[in-house]
Amino acid sequence: MLKINDIEINNALLLAPMEDVTDISFRNICKEMGADIVYTEFVNCEGLIRSNEKTKKKLRITEKERPVGIQIYGENLDSMVYAAKIAEEENPDLIDINAGCWVKKIANRGAGAGLLKDPPYMQKMVKTIVDAVKKPVTVKTRIGWDNESIAILDVAKRMEDVGVKALTVHCRTRQQGHSGEVQYDWIPKIKEIVKIPVIVNGGIFTAQDVKDVFDRTGADGLMIARGAIANPWLFAEAKQLLQDGKITLEITSEMRVQIALRHLKDSIEVKGERRAILEFRKYYSSYLKGLHGVSVVRQDLMKLTEYNQVEERLNRFLNELNEYEQKSEII
Repeated sequence: MLKINDIEINNALLLAPMEDVTDISFRNICKEMGADIVYTEFVNCEGLIRSNEKTKKKLRITEKERPVGIQIYGENLDSMVYAAKIAEEENPDLIDINAGCWVKKIANRGAGAGLLKDPPYMQKMVKTIVDAVKKPVTVKTRIGWDNESIAILDVAKRMEDVGVKALTVHCRTRQQGHSGEVQYDWIPKIKEIVKIPVIVNGGIFTAQDVKDVFDRTGADGLMIARGAIANPWLFAEAKQLLQDGKITLEITSEMRVQIALRHLKDSIEVKGERRAILEFRKYYSSYLKGLHGVSVVRQDLMKLTEYNQVEERLNRFLNELNEYEQKSEII
């Protein structure tokens, strides 16, 4: 059971904060599909305190996506505290501290997973933030900087001691990035020494992965990242598998296209038509994966810059699919 103040969720499924992915439009899609808690893109504290307009827009949240968390990152303690206060003004349900980003330009300067190189400083930063805001503070981290410096047990205790309400652990080191074995066996060890909820992250791409990781770790929740980009209905499939022991939900090609178009429409409302359509190109492979003739339609979609054009091409693609399936049945 995941319990953070008034939030209580059994077998909680969370959408991870992801740069250039978890904007309002994508969060709403995942919420519709069954995500229990969603997070903003991770927000640069320095951009916030300098009132950078693009950074400030990442803070925007809506009532229908609650519970929702805002995640911030940075290496400077004072800047992080100030940013946390700015984030709190948006009235999120949670404020999350990014101590897990492995990207060199962030981690090597001491932000994200770079905080793992100095657990006492990480503890001091988080305590100062906890003391400065009224909203529940959570932390997302990794098991360590590399395999020679796995410090997650020490870090977990430090986070609990300073008042963190939940800890999400990507079960790889910073050195591993997104590759290599996901070391789930650390989760039961963490749960033995802390009483706060422990959420597991990393390597979760299917509903069966969700069930297997819950069974293996006994985690209080699972946070899904890249698996949701490829398959936002993963949340619905996983909930059905956990509840009923099987998946009967059928995601048809028509459903995929309609979800994609709704996602794109929402994105246009937030970003404007041209920018939204250009940025949406990264999603076509995911929404249309495995469908007959997808490579041709993707090439066409990558050239389009207006919503009506995209809608027309996708609807034409559905007709092409129907014709293909009818011919296959006759053969």
